[in-house]
Amino acid sequence: MTDMAETRSNRATRTGGPVAADAAPEEDLAAHGLGASLTPEDAPAKVTGTFPYAADLWAEGLLWAAVHRSPYPRARIVSIDTEQAEAMPGVLAVVTHRDIPGEESFGRKVADQPVFAREEVRYHGEPIAAVAADHPDTARLAAAAVAVEYEVLDALTDPQESFESEPLHPDGNVVRHIPLRYGDPSVSGEVMVEGMYRIGRQDPAPVGAESALAVPRPDGGVEIYTASTDPHTDRDLAAACFGLPPEQVKIVVTGVPGSLGDREDVALQVPLGLLAMRTGCPVKIAVTREESFLGHPHRHPTLLRYRHHADAEGKLLKVEAQILMDAGAYADTSSDALAAAVSFAAGPYVVPHAVVDGWMVRTNNPPAGHLRGEGAMQVCAAHEAQMDSLAAKLGIDPAELRKRNVLATGDLLPTGQTVTCPAPVEELLDAVREAPLPPLPKEGPQHQWLLPGGPGGAGEPAAVRRGVGYALGMVHMLGAEGADEVSTATVKVSGPTATVLCAAADSGQGFTTLARQIVQETLGIDEVHVVPVDTDQPSAGPAMRGRHTWVSGGAVERAAKMVRTQLLQPLAAKFGMSTELLSIADGKITSYDGVLSTTVVEALEDKELWATAQCRPHPTEPLDETGQGDAFVGLAFAAMRAVVDVDIELGTVRVVEVAVAQDVGRVLNPRQLRARIEAGVTQGVGAALSEHLRVAGGMVRHPDLRTYALPTALDAPEVRIVKLVEERDVVAPFGAKAASGVPVVVAPAAVASAVRAATGRPANRLPIRPQAAAVGSQ
Repeated sequence: MTDMAETRSNRATRTGGPVAADAAPEEDLAAHGLGASLTPEDAPAKVTGTFPYAADLWAEGLLWAAVHRSPYPRARIVSIDTEQAEAMPGVLAVVTHRDIPGEESFGRKVADQPVFAREEVRYHGEPIAAVAADHPDTARLAAAAVAVEYEVLDALTDPQESFESEPLHPDGNVVRHIPLRYGDPSVSGEVMVEGMYRIGRQDPAPVGAESALAVPRPDGGVEIYTASTDPHTDRDLAAACFGLPPEQVKIVVTGVPGSLGDREDVALQVPLGLLAMRTGCPVKIAVTREESFLGHPHRHPTLLRYRHHADAEGKLLKVEAQILMDAGAYADTSSDALAAAVSFAAGPYVVPHAVVDGWMVRTNNPPAGHLRGEGAMQVCAAHEAQMDSLAAKLGIDPAELRKRNVLATGDLLPTGQTVTCPAPVEELLDAVREAPLPPLPKEGPQHQWLLPGGPGGAGEPAAVRRGVGYALGMVHMLGAEGADEVSTATVKVSGPTATVLCAAADSGQGFTTLARQIVQETLGIDEVHVVPVDTDQPSAGPAMRGRHTWVSGGAVERAAKMVRTQLLQPLAAKFGMSTELLSIADGKITSYDGVLSTTVVEALEDKELWATAQCRPHPTEPLDETGQGDAFVGLAFAAMRAVVDVDIELGTVRVVEVAVAQDVGRVLNPRQLRARIEAGVTQGVGAALSEHLRVAGGMVRHPDLRTYALPTALDAPEVRIVKLVEERDVVAPFGAKAASGVPVVVAPAAVASAVRAATGRPANRLPIRPQAAAVGSQ
């Protein structure tokens, strides 16, 4: 699912080409309810540019904020002098760690990150002070005028050195170690392949940089308007830092202008709230693109060492892996990414024995956090490269080797958990294998545009080689390891209109559209409105890993069904029948025998009906000391075949096509589902070929969209959805599965596989550098 915010904002950078019509369900744009391509309610405002994002908000007496950030990745703070900044005309307040009335650190899982650095800065760009002034330029000048004396220290930037280095944090350098042991560790195979792989630092690069508005309240609290994807957690963390009870802090969710994971910006909200309460005025901040790159979390850079054992027929016997992930300066939620990486280290394959060690460590690099497919994406690139190496050593077709080992429902993961959800991995692989390959380009006026690097790439057609590669991958849905997944929703019906209250932030996954479809389907009411999200509503949890489709959608469905029962019970009693014999469709209520026929509005009799319900999936458990446990609620799978053209002299790569077969459970909105898959594939192509936030010695180099190479519309491949498997997960509401995470996980591995096929080079580092794809280079 996706909303028009992502479709519009990210089309040039996060979506691919046309989708094969033979794989897409037929659309009836006039239809309503589940299965229809319902248009998002806010689409007109977003496509015309009139939708108010946080950067567009205004308030009477508005002040502007700016943040002073560390220019060093590691340094001891000798002194902080704010006098010059405070004396500047137009400056109303300057705050540092000394002005925090409550908790000085925050974090969703580990509260180890200071709001403002106190004694030491641990990464380039760490906040030290914040300023409020009457003009944005004044605020920036005042922030620059904050005088900080540093004692520069040697930065720890190599995760491999973190084990022996002095602790960067009171909690030590190792955030978490997971030693997974499954089966017999002493088993060896007739054939063995090994490799080492590196995954770079990908940035979410949202089209809209972070912004927020804080407004002081008469009760001494504050309201913060921002693009939060987890408003209740943000409120609780901010309230703790403010030294206030949660009810005195309110988070109002504005439109989210791009979110590829959890939009973690509490470090922005807390300074802003402090300034608003200090000055008694509304305070707004709109960060620059450079500050955006410095301030928000990135994908975890990862070093992976693998050894696969198999028999002579290619059946996997054992997988050994060492996974080292860089959390950056602070831990926060990084343990979640490590759990996913270790659990899925062998991929969607049957592996009788596994020995996997995963470490998450602190460094002085920028903090890492939630990004689509965290953990799973890194190991997918590695285990699929291993499958290619094993196929080459055995002389077996790479797709055939994968087919001999695919996971299915009822098999066990290396964590010991039984796969109880649908796992049609073999069906997905067969679909992409059987899909026709794209034709070779023909000589003509447009031929140069089809060369790797385009018409200015200086490439020669004779140096271009085509490669075809395959990849399989998986992600988990919802939280894991004992996370309490719950959401609450209220549905109200009055006359011809229904209203949904649910604090599920729509970050692009299309929850508001889904909520409308659920109510239309259940109550037969066409006009459905979803109330904007704030923390006065009960919590719905964070917007990631398909949570809101499952948990919040389930809560809306239950509430709508309760209202449906309230509506139908009086009619059923009047006619002496059960409510199960009555149906609602197109605003009409009819009985099975046709005796009763009335409209929903007439049945309401000017009454207002409402109900509140919760949805809570079955519980999970943490991984134990050997990496065993039922840690995941559900899994989603995908298979991809990538076709690339590589200039083997220059090392430039053009992704011609990505064929996708995906396990979706049930198609709830065909048009939005296709958009989510396209966007995920194109983000994965960026991770495979170009997206890499360069960090040298802990310093972020060139934090701008000119140097950080997002794929453009010219780089995006044709995304051909060859099959959507609708095998419903019986424990999930509607049977649907998460849509956008698994394409991001699988696409980089598929592109790398295709580059290997074209060049014979290992392509063991993402993004793939030109020198790694050029056959003649060393």
